[in-house]
Amino acid sequence: MGSTSAENEGTGSAQNTGAGDNGTTGVGRRALIKRSAALGLISVPTMSFLSACASGGGDDDSGDNEGKTSDSNPFGVKEGTKLDVVIFKGGYGDDYAKAWEAAFKKKWGVTSVHTGTQEITGKLQPRFNAGNPPDIVDDSGAQQIPIDVLHKNKQLLDLAEVLDAPSADDPDKKVRDTLIPGTLDAGMQEGKVVALNYIYTVWGLWYSGKLFKEKGWEAPKTWDEFLAICKDAKSQGIGGLAHQGKYPYYINVAIMDLIAKKGGLDAMKAIDNLDPKAFVGSEAATEAIEAIYEVVEKGYLMPGTNGLTHTESQTRWNQYKAAFITSGSWLENEQLKTTPDDFDMKFLPMPPLTDSALPFEAIRAGSGEPFIIPAKAKNLPAAKEFMRLMLSKEWSTLFAKEANSLTILKDGVDPNVQLRPGTASTVDASKAAGDNTFRYLYTEWYSEMGTAIENASNELMAKRIQPKEWLKRAQTAVDKQAKDPASKQNRRD
Repeated sequence: MGSTSAENEGTGSAQNTGAGDNGTTGVGRRALIKRSAALGLISVPTMSFLSACASGGGDDDSGDNEGKTSDSNPFGVKEGTKLDVVIFKGGYGDDYAKAWEAAFKKKWGVTSVHTGTQEITGKLQPRFNAGNPPDIVDDSGAQQIPIDVLHKNKQLLDLAEVLDAPSADDPDKKVRDTLIPGTLDAGMQEGKVVALNYIYTVWGLWYSGKLFKEKGWEAPKTWDEFLAICKDAKSQGIGGLAHQGKYPYYINVAIMDLIAKKGGLDAMKAIDNLDPKAFVGSEAATEAIEAIYEVVEKGYLMPGTNGLTHTESQTRWNQYKAAFITSGSWLENEQLKTTPDDFDMKFLPMPPLTDSALPFEAIRAGSGEPFIIPAKAKNLPAAKEFMRLMLSKEWSTLFAKEANSLTILKDGVDPNVQLRPGTASTVDASKAAGDNTFRYLYTEWYSEMGTAIENASNELMAKRIQPKEWLKRAQTAVDKQAKDPASKQNRRD
């Protein structure tokens, strides 16, 4: 999302990061999605769309929505106005947003016009074109409008004013100072935060505690142990690894995690920084892609997984047809309807290759599910205040209750909230990882490059290309992106 999610699917784009489509045919989830997603899961919109976004205009009646500012009302929310809210209705649903909107109306007397949808591009493209966008948007899913595209066309509000406002919980602190360190990075474009990736997401492998107990398998801590379980699973008629074949964002979770773990943060940063040896000439990338291809060559993939959507693959995994699956932490909520009560969903950091720079406990973690405020939003005061309250303990807890996930707010969830087994296991993994966390940003910075790498992964998993060709295609995508002058504004130290 997560996400964008064909994620969360991003989410997203990768993340991305972010959650999926709850089974709707042809629409995926998350960067990071992520989905960050998360979460690079669709092609860059056509030039006709870009031109329209860049030139679209509309009557500015925002003055009708401006009230008096005060210490308790820093943006001047005006009672009796309306707030246009669009939420990606994927793995996290949209009940959490409805709870927020009810709280917002009670506090400020502002009525929300709510839209929950998976058709983000379909519903919002005409509105952006006409210069009449919503006030606040959860821009996630397979039909996410890429953040970098919106930013280049000056469609997004710089969120600095929101982040520098007093926290709703402690007026002596700025909002940005109440967030988990590093979680704002995924929403940055050319040095400005233009998207708030709201959900704290982890990415990696998932398995059934019940199945592992029945088979006598121990959660693997090395890649060799992972392969051994895949081999044993195959001998018993079970797939070793399932992946969401129609959305190769997900297999890139495994590929990119292996690269980062093998080569350390320098290998990860080389990709984000568009290094001429990010892939071709990288020992970490070479070993990682060869390791993934070994799973394909030895027949350890769940049969048919290359042709399935994310929810189809995940449902078969819920039916014990595969030992492992790759995903982000939106997975449990996305699969509530198909997961057996005794499945005992568990998260697992990606088992590292031999002599990896990062330990087993290291995880890809960060923010997914990007929320944006369009630059031409009609009710900017209410949109800014709504986002500020999203980063309060009250609203963070509302989210956890409704969506079974954590937010980027430090200690932002009431300890009395009971998380489900899979999500609880991600909390344990995050604590075990400590400072050994990493997060790619190319999925948010460069959607076209992300898509090209995913397309290469799709070909690799189908055995239509070999690892050497995958590396070549991935490097070509990096080199093409590096020629864009705007890319020089995005750099990781």
